[in-house]
Amino acid sequence: MTSSEIVELRRALGRLRQCVGSLRSRYGDVAAVQRLANDVERMDIDATELIDLDSAPRPREAPAVEREVVVVPDTPYDPKLWRDADDEGLGGYRHT
Repeated sequence: MTSSEIVELRRALGRLRQCVGSLRSRYGDVAAVQRLANDVERMDIDATELIDLDSAPRPREAPAVEREVVVVPDTPYDPKLWRDADDEGLGGYRHT
């Protein structure tokens, strides 16, 4: 984070803190105001952690995903599998 980003973040958190204080004086210490105050406090903690980071952020990487290979046979399926099954949009099978 650059110095100007940190300054702007701190300024925005200060404004949020003031807004939550105004809401607290208007609505009292209701649950919604408490959650907002907790959120602002959490964001302040997270901002402090970002400031304390010594190294530059690493580029984001896609998570490593193990892909399971599913083999689908080329042999025809047993027609008994489709007995009493409907084919959506076609009105079902007609047995003649």
